[in-house]
Amino acid sequence: MKILIIEDEETLAQSIGAYLSDESYLCEYAATFKAAMDKIDVFEYDCIVLDLMLPGGDGMKILSALKQQNKQDGVIIVSARNSLEDKIEGLQLGADDYLTKPFHLSELAARIYSIIRRKQFGSANIIEQHELTINLQAKTVLINEQPVTLTRKEFNLLLYFISNKNKVISKSALAEHLSGEVADMMDNYDFVYVHIKNLKKKLQEAGGGNYLKTLYGSGYKWEV
Repeated sequence: MKILIIEDEETLAQSIGAYLSDESYLCEYAATFKAAMDKIDVFEYDCIVLDLMLPGGDGMKILSALKQQNKQDGVIIVSARNSLEDKIEGLQLGADDYLTKPFHLSELAARIYSIIRRKQFGSANIIEQHELTINLQAKTVLINEQPVTLTRKEFNLLLYFISNKNKVISKSALAEHLSGEVADMMDNYDFVYVHIKNLKKKLQEAGGGNYLKTLYGSGYKWEV
């Protein structure tokens, strides 16, 4: 799962990123209004952590831009501005939640998890598909009630496919999801093939169905 942290306080941004990285999120950063706009114009995120007071512009304008572009990224505002008017405006512009500074990192992580779960998995903690059972909180996978050990990237890849089931996903989109903006600097996406190959092998060896299809020249699809 990929998170964009829009925050100009470097210490706070790094603290948030370190905590969320330990929770298996891939984190990217933007410290200014322009940097944030550049990122949301190009990339998609599972959730955006948005400070409102940024060098070069107001975070509310970022919310407006997301709405105009019909982006589906989850957004949680984290701000020292705690007036009722700011909260109402932010929620009306499309933010999913509003957290006033200072806050506990554990609470932020819980709210991010809740937003992603609601948007992508209909608020469920347990995802079931035939013989496959995924526990989002425990980050475990069972096939026919037997545990399957996946790496963090394999688990995130599995969730990404299931949340986009029956859709064709390009190799470049998968590279971006797994590695963020650094994917643009790579000469090839061979690492995507390796992760997909390993994920398919582990699922099928455990007795899982062949849901993950390779569409040559197009990408991949989790077919149900």
